[in-house]
Amino acid sequence: MSVASQVTSPFTTETELSGVSLGGSVVSVSDQFFAEASHLLLAEPARSLKGQFGPNGALFDGWESRRHNPTYDWAIIKLGTTGTVRGFDIDTSHFNGNEAPAASVQVLHIPEGDELPTANDARWLQVLPRSPLGPSARHFFTIPETRPVTYVKLNMYPDGGIARFRVYGNVVPIHPKSPDDTFDLAHVFAGGQVVFTSDQHFGVGSNLILPGRGKDMGDGWETKRSRQPGHKDWAIIKLGEACYLSHVVVDTAHFKGNFPQTCELHAINSNSDIPPHPASHSPPPTCYPSSEREAPTTKEDEWTSILPRVHLGPHREHFFQLEGNGKGTFTHVRLTIFPDGGVKRVRVFGSKKATSGQELLIDSFERAETIDRTLGSMVTEEVNSSWRRIPALPLTHEAFAPFGQVIQSYEDITAAPPSLKVTPANFGTATKYHKLSLLERSYPAESGATTGISVYRCQPAKIEKSGTRREVRLHALERHPYTNQAFLPMGHDKDKTYLVVVAKNGSDDRPDIGSLRAFVARADQGIVYNTSLWHQPMTVIDGPMDLACVETQIGDGDAADCEVIELREGPSVKIEIL
Repeated sequence: MSVASQVTSPFTTETELSGVSLGGSVVSVSDQFFAEASHLLLAEPARSLKGQFGPNGALFDGWESRRHNPTYDWAIIKLGTTGTVRGFDIDTSHFNGNEAPAASVQVLHIPEGDELPTANDARWLQVLPRSPLGPSARHFFTIPETRPVTYVKLNMYPDGGIARFRVYGNVVPIHPKSPDDTFDLAHVFAGGQVVFTSDQHFGVGSNLILPGRGKDMGDGWETKRSRQPGHKDWAIIKLGEACYLSHVVVDTAHFKGNFPQTCELHAINSNSDIPPHPASHSPPPTCYPSSEREAPTTKEDEWTSILPRVHLGPHREHFFQLEGNGKGTFTHVRLTIFPDGGVKRVRVFGSKKATSGQELLIDSFERAETIDRTLGSMVTEEVNSSWRRIPALPLTHEAFAPFGQVIQSYEDITAAPPSLKVTPANFGTATKYHKLSLLERSYPAESGATTGISVYRCQPAKIEKSGTRREVRLHALERHPYTNQAFLPMGHDKDKTYLVVVAKNGSDDRPDIGSLRAFVARADQGIVYNTSLWHQPMTVIDGPMDLACVETQIGDGDAADCEVIELREGPSVKIEIL
């Protein structure tokens, strides 16, 4: 029999395995006459329903059974995922005079697909012996860590009410079989843990790695409003395994007026659960144990920047390719938000085995000859390339900002970038998003260049398959030194997509391979390339697509201001369509 001890502080690094946020559910119960046992697993704290009555009597936000049970009542709970159990929070809030006087807990492991356990199954193992409970209070119990379990049985003696029941422990990680596969390393099911937050006044940091996108602001991470110039908040996530990192998703769902202005990410490979990190502007909440509050500070060069500071927007997902490739594996990431605010979820994708795109930082474009920039000429130049894989991420305003502009509307106007001017139009029948991009031209006056609209009818690109991957080979990049260029899909079929591949200009006036980024754009999204930006010729993924092109050209376009470089055969750049 396990010996349990009652504790006085909450679990901080363990995962709540039983909550509905992870998929926990009550599968059977002996009695729930006054209040349903499903309330036990709700994420929010129990509410007081004093003075409210239903057909069976007073209402309570919890589980309450009939009176006068000669033995005991029980509820069987299926955990959201397989895990090892470290302890429990048995909460009798607002039950006073009708609380359960005592409780015990049993655990059991049954493989997925097997029959549900019964209350008298001989395989139940008691891990918390019958322990006293008091009225309207939270009761925390720690136990020696169990073996992996999938079901928990809560027993209350003899009857009464319990508001919430939370099972804490460590997830048995779920990882893909192939080391080449990319997966979310921070996800709670992969073994991710939020091990430190600088502040969690309105929403706890552990919400960042939960499944799904939540239901409201209450199930994200939200800090208090800062009043100090230069303030920042951060959360440190321990990844499920040391891996090579590829890209990140920062989700601000439901945070419409209180999302962070900007964020950045750093990573570290550390043997500590909580790596040393910068000193906070103010002490973390007192719910953290002293070992966390006193975690040593560190020099910034101990962490690797994997996402330079970028802007965030309200109520949507933001996709960013990560930097710091070629510097090995990482065990932790630190999300820093400026100056404060709320984030719903953070997804950190990577793989156990490095791909070329995660290892190589060399410039894969080598100069073959000098480009002739005579006005109106078109020069094609072949260059060498080294094998490299680039992930193609969903197109977003913030991630594409260094390369150009995204032309789109928003179904929810509150999700539009705050810098956009949005007004009603057409006597209230339309919404206008003003000047998403301005037209640019820098031709000499005597060139006779004019701005016009053309149409490209694009056929789908050749999709190569490598295992489970879908890839498009990058054959060429081009740029237009004298004009920006807009492409607008002619249609509104969101199932059709096209590929946008861009690169900044390097110090040698060649494409900077380290800055290559790829995006998947929907048919309801247009893009504008900045003047002189290197980009892949228009590439359609799903079926033929017509795209209107707005650009400035000389004459009828036979002599466009277009410089093209082609990649030689052999090792190449491949765009992975996720």
